[in-house]
Amino acid sequence: MKIAILDDWFDTLRTLPCFTKLRGHDVTVHTDHVEEIDILAERLKDSDALVLFRERTPVTAALVDRLPALRLISQRGVHPHIDVEACTRNGILLCSKKGPGAPNIAAAEHTFALILNALRNIPAEIAALKAGAWQTGVGRTANGKRLGIYGYGKIGRIVAGYARAFGMEVVVWGREGSQEAARADGIGVAESREAFFAGCDVVSLHVRLIPETRGIVTADDLAAMKPDAILVNTSRSGLIAPGILLAALEQGRPDMAAIDVFDEEPTTTDPLIHHPRVIATPHIGYVTREELDLQFGDIFDQITAYAAGEPIHTVNPEVRKRR
Repeated sequence: MKIAILDDWFDTLRTLPCFTKLRGHDVTVHTDHVEEIDILAERLKDSDALVLFRERTPVTAALVDRLPALRLISQRGVHPHIDVEACTRNGILLCSKKGPGAPNIAAAEHTFALILNALRNIPAEIAALKAGAWQTGVGRTANGKRLGIYGYGKIGRIVAGYARAFGMEVVVWGREGSQEAARADGIGVAESREAFFAGCDVVSLHVRLIPETRGIVTADDLAAMKPDAILVNTSRSGLIAPGILLAALEQGRPDMAAIDVFDEEPTTTDPLIHHPRVIATPHIGYVTREELDLQFGDIFDQITAYAAGEPIHTVNPEVRKRR
């Protein structure tokens, strides 16, 4: 098969063990980021399969309508950036499985790194030291603080373990399934949503972004937080309505935010990046060699199974039925 891979910015995939799964196929890896339809259509016009790197490139009807050779799109996770109806209309199978049983360790590690950086104000201290200053403030210890985890899934569970190892108290909020899982693990559950946001020193979001969860964190939630509290978001920016976090910081609750996700990506101009009480990283929570090898190993397995005529899980199975 002729396979195109988009947005591998650092040309990493070719160096991973999983890449050998595509041996025997004609693979082209694109390391730049392009959204212009004419350029993408020209690049992909002969491709049988398209591999997407998370949500970096939108796959619109205007694009897929110009790709008559395309038979399969393979990726991992949610797919708000893909026009599923257009794919179905054009006879293109979309394979976008959830991850396997293994949790995203990389994202959990990055979450806790942001928590520690925010508590100790490490980025500001590093910047000040390089500028010639020595000790510009006083940090806080994690031990004894209360960490609130909104969404107790695979990643939230790991973050809770890290927090307990650091002597933090952990409480959970979320849907009933999250609360039940937390209780089964001996983790406390907040008495109410209001008590959750008002009683935690750090709140970390670990909720999938689906239509039902978009904007799930409200201005009232943020206003209820302690004046010295920290909000951490390594999940998706859309969990908080646009502009709400910036306004809340200006009003003094929470005191700080540590974020890895933005409304538009990539970006270097989002006002949150430059806010003095925000620690921001460029959506690198999942960007480790180990995590990419796990994720793309699964993506490549989907392609090789399709090429071999084996069953694969698809978002639009009606396309396969037509064939």
